[in-house]
Amino acid sequence: MSELIVRYPYRFALLVIWACYVYFADGSVVLVENYAGFSLLGIFGAIFANSTGAGGGVIFIPFFNQLGMSEMSSVATSFAIQCVGMSAGAVSWLSFVRATPALQHPQFRTVLMVTGPLSIVGILAVQFFDLIAPGNLHQAFGLFSLLLALAIFASVFVVTSKAPFLLLTRIDFFALSLIALIGGGITAWLSVGVGELLAVYLIIRGYNIVSSIAIAVIVTAFSVWSAIPYHIWESQAIEFNVWLFAAAGALIGGTLARYVVSWISPRYLKLFFAFWIAFMGWATL
Repeated sequence: MSELIVRYPYRFALLVIWACYVYFADGSVVLVENYAGFSLLGIFGAIFANSTGAGGGVIFIPFFNQLGMSEMSSVATSFAIQCVGMSAGAVSWLSFVRATPALQHPQFRTVLMVTGPLSIVGILAVQFFDLIAPGNLHQAFGLFSLLLALAIFASVFVVTSKAPFLLLTRIDFFALSLIALIGGGITAWLSVGVGELLAVYLIIRGYNIVSSIAIAVIVTAFSVWSAIPYHIWESQAIEFNVWLFAAAGALIGGTLARYVVSWISPRYLKLFFAFWIAFMGWATL
């Protein structure tokens, strides 16, 4: 425990500030009784989101819908939670990549610089041009996710590993650009999408699985932060108390996710990722 505090002093400080806020808040006992369970939701969602790069919306949105929250509140609150959880995961992943020579792909930064801004453009275009989501978007994305999961399962047994690094071509960067732009738009509607699509493409192409997840997590972190101003000032649909407790859990889960991945071999990590994408598809249907 003390080692984690020394390694992550700022995150520990944020948790202390959070605990003080909850302790001194009006009706703190009732607040904890009613919302403490959301901290577990945040931990669980952030671990899966940051160990796959797919984002936490697939956990949060169905859960919030079951609670009777409106669609806008579900998406807005999901974005707010992910701003904390995905940021924690992105910082952890970036530090891990910098400290691990085997993961320092020569195109790692280039992929981030290409996909990150385009994902943000996709999100902002949907939000500020008030583009309406297609009526069957949830179902279409769910079916598409199931197909992607099958493709990853196949890649585990068909795609041979490329050593030491797979160098992406111009066609790859064009595809990644298109995926980031469209994925950003899907993310604006569902609070999930761009990270999953980027990670799946890179994995199927034979890109290092850990680097693929790191890229997906980092791009998702930038994406959710670009989406949150709209929900703070325009939609004003964030459920603050839900966010307050779930975000604390997400901070913990986002920090732990990278360690979860380090315990799994690349082959089993691919299988885990494929199962998770399949679950996302099923949950979205």
